[in-house]
Amino acid sequence: MATGSKYWNPYLETMDLEKLRQVQLRKFQGIVAWGYERSPFYRRLYRQAGLEPGDIKTMEDVARVPKVDKAMLKTAQAGEPFPYGELLCLPLEEVVEFRQTSGTTGKPIYQADSWPDWEWWSEAWCYILWSQGYRPRDRVFLPFGYNIFVAFWAGHYAAEKIGCEVVPGGVLDTTARILKIQELKATAMMGTPTYLLNMADVARSRLGLDPAELTIEKITCAGEPGASIPGTKQRLEKAWGAKVFDHAGATEIGAWSYECAEQPGGLHVNEGLFLVEIEDLVTGQTITTPGRPGKMIITAFDRLAQPCLRFDSKDIIEWDSAPCPCGRTYRLIRGGVQGRADDITKVKGVLLSPSAIEAVVRGCAALSDEYEVVVERIAGQDRITLKVEPCAGQDCLGDDILGRLKDELRLETNLGYIIEVHRPGSLTRYEGKARRFKDLRQQH
Repeated sequence: MATGSKYWNPYLETMDLEKLRQVQLRKFQGIVAWGYERSPFYRRLYRQAGLEPGDIKTMEDVARVPKVDKAMLKTAQAGEPFPYGELLCLPLEEVVEFRQTSGTTGKPIYQADSWPDWEWWSEAWCYILWSQGYRPRDRVFLPFGYNIFVAFWAGHYAAEKIGCEVVPGGVLDTTARILKIQELKATAMMGTPTYLLNMADVARSRLGLDPAELTIEKITCAGEPGASIPGTKQRLEKAWGAKVFDHAGATEIGAWSYECAEQPGGLHVNEGLFLVEIEDLVTGQTITTPGRPGKMIITAFDRLAQPCLRFDSKDIIEWDSAPCPCGRTYRLIRGGVQGRADDITKVKGVLLSPSAIEAVVRGCAALSDEYEVVVERIAGQDRITLKVEPCAGQDCLGDDILGRLKDELRLETNLGYIIEVHRPGSLTRYEGKARRFKDLRQQH
């Protein structure tokens, strides 16, 4: 980090694009060779594809390397050494950090990190926090449960590395966290959009505090697409009187993207540490042009104990056409992560992304922050119900508001909805990642 610079790593973040691609190619060649030499899983996978590490000579050769997905990683972890199996590329004695995925799609993936890996995690997060204005003067409050999920663990250590004072709010309940923010005059915090909106609601309804009058100046979000959805970002910024920034990462991947202080309507890919490819959902061809959404395939260059090599993340992203005013040469993905290929489902013959519904609901000022979507099959027909609440202090929603809501949903998703209005405070509140989209058709 250059003192006084707006970039954490000015050399990499502003590197000439041609030179950056050369750096990426060398790093990609190195991590492919590392996996081939040290992991029985990767060696077998590459040999079955007729590939040797020396075959990767240009960026065009990257696509020759077989992809991996969660199902493959779970199978590879069934063997020895327990619990990482054939994915482990270092002796078990060198593993110092354990994390696991949430396991929402079945058995979790166990993630092994060596000490250099953990330093790499923190370094990746330093790019995020520094770009968003975190500095040694900040007192950073972290309102998340410190446990086996990576969540904001690396963000904690990155804030310390920058020189911030870190206040861990792990075992405190929501009320106690808000009071601690007030007591210590914290200037920054991190959390999921869902939980931060819930915190703001608790501050108002239980404590009689206006969260916007507290001392929080900036908030870093992760775990959900919400902070890149304009309506959700606006609600968060209004509620807390703070700048809200998005970030995307994953247990198996690392902290691969960040929204900078310019808030350009998208996320920078941390291209010095990761290689991101976008793959067409239908043809599987690599997308290099802006404006075409596809599935992200990602490689982490410097993660050694359990590498991430051409991992099929299922995240839906698209390249932006414009460079960022911040001066970074790292490319932008427009609108952040738009959802997951796993979440996009066909309703009445139409492809539906849950994030499109969130954008409409959060853009309606008359609605509370909470909502729920239920898809059912009744008498052989798909039916989609949107459950919403009026804002606090209102008992109902007028026909004009409901009409506009239905029209906007139809415009954005090309589907009709049954709208159920529930009393304020009655829908489920979440402290972690929200589970608002429920497809019950298989149960029928």
